[in-house]
Amino acid sequence: MNNIFEEIPAVLHSEVFDSLVEANSVKIERIVSRGHVSPESGWYDQGQDEWVMVLRGQAVIAFEDKPTITLREGDYINIKAHEKHRVQWTDPDQETLWLAVHYES
Repeated sequence: MNNIFEEIPAVLHSEVFDSLVEANSVKIERIVSRGHVSPESGWYDQGQDEWVMVLRGQAVIAFEDKPTITLREGDYINIKAHEKHRVQWTDPDQETLWLAVHYES
């Protein structure tokens, strides 16, 4: 048994991506951010759909073709495959803990 809120590094030099489950066309991961953002040089353009929830903290996600959104604890969104997006902001004073599910629609 594991706990998603445990074993979070005290110092985060970069975002932490922990794969929790991978099977067939599904991947579930925990992502830990603290002030981390996507590189300015481009957009995420993923081949799979992604359902993502903020469990702790806050984040701002920008999209190429729709309005920017703010996610707070408990908020979740579904990002379609090839929907270009980027993490524009995460709270620099506390970790933002994400639960992400990548899947084929």
